[in-house]
Amino acid sequence: MSGATEATDPAQRLKRCLAPQCWWLRGATLLAMIGVVLLIAQSWLLATLFHHWLLLWQGRESTGHPTAWLAGLVICIVLRPFLHAGREWLSRQASLRARDALRSQLLTQLGHLGPVRRQFGSDGALATQMLEQVDALDGYISRYRVQSLLAVLVPCLIAAVVALYSPLAAGLMLMTAPLVPLFMILVGRAAAGASQQQFVALARMGGRFLDLVRGMATLQRLGATDQAEAKVAQASDAYRVRTMRVLRLAFLSSAVLEFFAALAIALVALYLGLGLLGLLPWAKAEVPVPYQGALFILLLAPEFYAPLRQLGSDYHARAEAVGAMQVLTPLLDANTWQPQGAPLFPVVDSAEPLALACCELSVSGEGGRLRLAPLNLTLAAGERLLVQGESGVGKSSLLQALLGFTAYQGNLKANGRELSQWSRIAWQGQLGYLSQQPPIQSGSVGENLRLAGPDKTDEELVEVLTLVGLWPILQRGNGLATQLGERGQGLSGGQLQRLGLAQLLLRDAALWLFDEPTAHLDPDAAWQLNTLIGKLSRGRSVIIVSHESAGLEWVDRAIELTSREAMACCG
Repeated sequence: MSGATEATDPAQRLKRCLAPQCWWLRGATLLAMIGVVLLIAQSWLLATLFHHWLLLWQGRESTGHPTAWLAGLVICIVLRPFLHAGREWLSRQASLRARDALRSQLLTQLGHLGPVRRQFGSDGALATQMLEQVDALDGYISRYRVQSLLAVLVPCLIAAVVALYSPLAAGLMLMTAPLVPLFMILVGRAAAGASQQQFVALARMGGRFLDLVRGMATLQRLGATDQAEAKVAQASDAYRVRTMRVLRLAFLSSAVLEFFAALAIALVALYLGLGLLGLLPWAKAEVPVPYQGALFILLLAPEFYAPLRQLGSDYHARAEAVGAMQVLTPLLDANTWQPQGAPLFPVVDSAEPLALACCELSVSGEGGRLRLAPLNLTLAAGERLLVQGESGVGKSSLLQALLGFTAYQGNLKANGRELSQWSRIAWQGQLGYLSQQPPIQSGSVGENLRLAGPDKTDEELVEVLTLVGLWPILQRGNGLATQLGERGQGLSGGQLQRLGLAQLLLRDAALWLFDEPTAHLDPDAAWQLNTLIGKLSRGRSVIIVSHESAGLEWVDRAIELTSREAMACCG
């Protein structure tokens, strides 16, 4: 359960995301190559037909079967759009599946991180990553990935065919081809950096907007909506400016590539034109490439550079994807609880309280910073423990380690078994957790309670609401059908904590964990809630983190954490 996860290069992670979709992409590449073969055949048939008609116009005889050539030309023209559509469909399927898999991975990671997810940004920023930044991979998967292969295969195939008619023309194409990817990379590096900055700015703007929406009632009461509107307008304008900067780089890249591709095509056309006129300095009055071959090469010359030009146009999609993955990588690489292959023990009876034993338990953060100093602690089954200490000594980190949301060093045993030997579902099924902000969703009171006890009857829900002192209040309204807004809007802070306590009772967990449950309550409400927790937690194993002691006289023991070491003391 200890140790850090090595950071993964964004480009390598992109390849890893695409690995399960390789057959879809290979199919798209195969259809594209068949389309290129048909394009070469189409160009040859066109050149042959024009050569045939030229001979007839000059009054000369021409051998061949124009009807067969026309039929072949029609077949090529009809089949190529179907092949292109098939390639697009396969690429879109690969993109859709890869993005769905990445979103599922991110959702799983956020579930494993639990409260630790706040280290990676606000809920608004994380939502932006889940939506906007995952969708930013679409262009890379559906266009750039296949195009990067075609940019190598197609020019080589066309150059080989052209060499049959003119090795010099093929050499000119191959000599000028590297100019396109060279300038594509030079301009694309700047685009990648700009795209990454754009995604960071978008995530911040999303987080700020969500915070403003959540606090709209407070802003209205304070008369600060105009200032909030100005902040949103300012952030939107800054985002517009950055977006135009990224687009300028993309347009510059396309313009540079078009210029060099046109220059290379003109060079090949000049050679062939002078050759047909017999004006080449090294071949006076000679025609090195006949009319049919010259027309065939001229028809293929734009197609030789087309994959490279298209790759240049799509290169900003790669830059955008790398920038997005750069932002997603810290979240994907975050340390979470991963059992080490030991046997997964069965779930214990939730009615039996758990016993804990910590030996040199510590938690480290970024850069090796110690978030929780080595701690030696035992919690007997049914014992209720108060954890106190100054801010920053690791009280919340201790709870996160117990919840399985962060990696730890040392030993942490539950009922004599190391935590890494439990499956995540088996362990977290034994826990009840109440934080400063209970996880109340928009919906009715009954719907929120059934998140903790989906099989409970209305009578059982009323019973727990009565135990926490909420039912008399809800009876004056719509009872279990009382609607709550986002984050429990409609109930006071103390009432929300009581609703969270009702959810704990429905879970019937073997160990209750509390993280500053009275932090935002006034002294009287805090005393009442602490007293209620003491009444309802009799016979349970409890760890409660709190700065205050009022109403917590019922605890069996207390410890004081310090920044250097954590010592247990009798309460």
